[in-house]
This record gives sequence, C-alpha cells and structure tokens, in this order.
Amino acid sequence: MALPLSYNVRNVRHRWQVTMLAVSGIALVVAVFTVLMAMSEGFSRALRSTGRPDNAMIVQRGSASELTSWIPIDHRNLILVRDEVARDAEGQPLASPEDVVVTMKPKKDGSPTNVTVRGVTPKAFDVRGGIKILAGRRFTPGLYEVMVGDKIARRVQGLELGSSVKLQKHEWKVVGTFSSQGGAFESEIWGDADVMGVDFGRTGGYNAMSVRLKPGADVTELDHWIRSNPQMQLQAVSERKYYDDQAGPLAKILRQLANFVAVIMGVGAVFGAMNTMYAIVAARTREIGTLRALGFSRSAILFSFVVESVTLALAGGAIGCLLAVPMNGYSTGTGQTQSFSEIAFAFQITPGIVMASVTFAVVMGVIGGLLPSVRAARLPITSALREA
Repeated sequence: MALPLSYNVRNVRHRWQVTMLAVSGIALVVAVFTVLMAMSEGFSRALRSTGRPDNAMIVQRGSASELTSWIPIDHRNLILVRDEVARDAEGQPLASPEDVVVTMKPKKDGSPTNVTVRGVTPKAFDVRGGIKILAGRRFTPGLYEVMVGDKIARRVQGLELGSSVKLQKHEWKVVGTFSSQGGAFESEIWGDADVMGVDFGRTGGYNAMSVRLKPGADVTELDHWIRSNPQMQLQAVSERKYYDDQAGPLAKILRQLANFVAVIMGVGAVFGAMNTMYAIVAARTREIGTLRALGFSRSAILFSFVVESVTLALAGGAIGCLLAVPMNGYSTGTGQTQSFSEIAFAFQITPGIVMASVTFAVVMGVIGGLLPSVRAARLPITSALREA
C-alpha cells in the first residue's frame, strides 16, 4: 500500500521552517548553475548566429582565424567565377572579400580591450544577411567612414554616432550603428575594404571571403575543387560551422566551469538536504511507527520520504531558476581565444537550461534524501512507537 502524495506535500508545508534551509541551499546552487550555463549559451549563440547555413567561408588552410588567413586577389577571382557561387539580379557574384584587423581601444570603464575592425565591400550586406541599421546610415565607399556594432558601441569609448575614431593613421567618422541578430558582428567596426586595405597594408589580397552558395550547391564540392588546385592553400567550410568552431574552446571552458562549480556547490547542498531529511525523520519517528502499524510497507515509507526530498529539491530548483531570471539578457563581453578581440554577448536562459537546472535539483533531492529515507524505512515498529 503506497502513501498518497498529498501526505508528503502537507508535511513540507507544515514544516516549512525546518525545510527552508535545504530549499535555500538547493536554490542557491541552481541559481549559480543556471547563470553560468546562460553565460556559456549566450557566448556560443553570439558566434553561432553569425553565420548563414547557405554561405561558405573561404580561408587559408591551417589558419586559426581570419586574422591569420590570406587570400590573394587572383585566387579570389578564380573562386568568384565558380558555378557554386550564387549571383545577384545583375549577375554579379554574391561574395564578400574582407580584411580583418584588431585594434586596442578603451572601454567605458577605462580598461583596454581589443576590437575587431572589418573592411567589407557593399556586397557584404547582401551576403552576410541580417545586418540592420539601427541609427545613422551605411558608410560611403571610398570615404573614411565606419559603422559600428550596437553592442561594442555601448562598451567602448568614442564609438558614438557622429564621433570620430582613430584607426591606424586616420580618423574615421562613425556614421551608423547596426545589429546582426545578436551575432558577433555587433562587436565589430565595419568600413570600406578598399580604403582600409591601403591603411592597414592589406593590399594584394584579403583575409577571408564569404560567398553565398547557389540553391543545391554543396560546400564540400567547392572545397574539393579548391583543394584540387595545388596553387591554392585555401579551404571552404560552412560559414555557420566556421563561427560555431570559433566559439568552441571558450564555450567549452565556460560549460566545464559551470559543471565544476555546480558539482562543488552541489555536494554541499546534498549534505544540507540530507541533514534536513535526517532531522525530519527524527522528528516523525512516532508517525513512522504508526504508519508501519497501520500496514504501510517499508518500501512505501522509503518511497514517501524520497518523494518528500524531491519535492523540497523541486521547490529549491524553481526558486533558483527564478533568482537567475534577472540575468537573462544581461550584456557583457569576453575575449576570443583565436582573435584576441572582444566579443559582446548577452546571457541566454533557454528552456533547455531551465530543464537541466530542474533535473540537477531533482538529482540533488534524490541523493540527499535516499539515506534518511532508508533509515526511516528500516525503523522497527516497536522501537519507533517506544521512542515517541
């Protein structure tokens, strides 16, 4: 005969002062775990959402990032005439050869940071997609004008609309701010590739090139053709995969940090829940003896106390998730390991993270409640009633 679940729920409500400590401990652990996971997810999403699934990235073979890549102009021209490259309404290839450099700028708090500066052609707005002007306008080709990502404009000094920012030898006027659906481009400064190429000494080629593939075209076919040309030390990869891989090392570290902190704090929370459940069992010895005398089996008693422990953990998990919610959307920044430049991102609490946090709380509840439940189930009826 099983005990009704309402029995455990009523006990949790009636002894809320005793159980509050265990609930608070689990809530704190779940809140920290959720925030760390949200930080990792936000960073991964910032780079993952940068690429398009129908774009290919052309970079130098063996290069860790665009900074260390180089595409000569003659190789660019050979790629542009390939059948796999899509065309616009005027028959021009949808390709965006780009120069990338990193420059140091002061943040709003005065500390230095590295900012990515990208020289692009007007085709970049068609190829990259998702670029939206938030204020001002696009830069004018041939002029010393730049547009800046929305996130980096809010974190770095001197990037306000209408101001001038010094890049290499010249002052560049900020004529617009833009967003890119939360992608990494929002942490960059964009200007005309031809003007920047001269200023940055990048004549004769580009660092990387993004090309739109025709419907049905496969990036592996383009990559196979490039690799079959012995003069080209280049490769073609899916643009989305390229930026996703850029997130890999740091995102992995953040997730490992979240798991490590969760395990350390989780051990403490489990012991807290265990002590609470032992106290609950000790306080209800006569009640347990009465239940056994009424015919409830040992397994029913054990299951009942495990359910009660899990109920406490669920309450703590729910509170922990609620404590973490204000961090959702909070913007911050960190450096990329490949380019050493700052990338701004926002904490993202997803349904998957909430589910993982609640599951983590349930696991803590099961582990913390198991031993006290076993003790309750093994209490002899006579001694339990005598102790009362």
